[in-house]
Amino acid sequence: MLNSNERIIKHKVGLLNLAEELGNVSKACKMMGVSRDTFYRYKEAANEGGVEALLYKDRRVPNVRNRVDPTVEFA
Repeated sequence: MLNSNERIIKHKVGLLNLAEELGNVSKACKMMGVSRDTFYRYKEAANEGGVEALLYKDRRVPNVRNRVDPTVEFA
């Protein structure tokens, strides 16, 4: 598990570093295949909580009310 976490952090930090080196966020995002919105979320997380904050991002809880009734779903 630690190995996958390291890869996640390396990718995100690599994106931030590339944008800084190039001086162009759009170009860095195109090269890495990431949207600018995602870049700015990574940047905000890194500014608020450091590199460790890039790893710990809670996912939203699914809205179960939007599910179809199980009897209909498995019919």
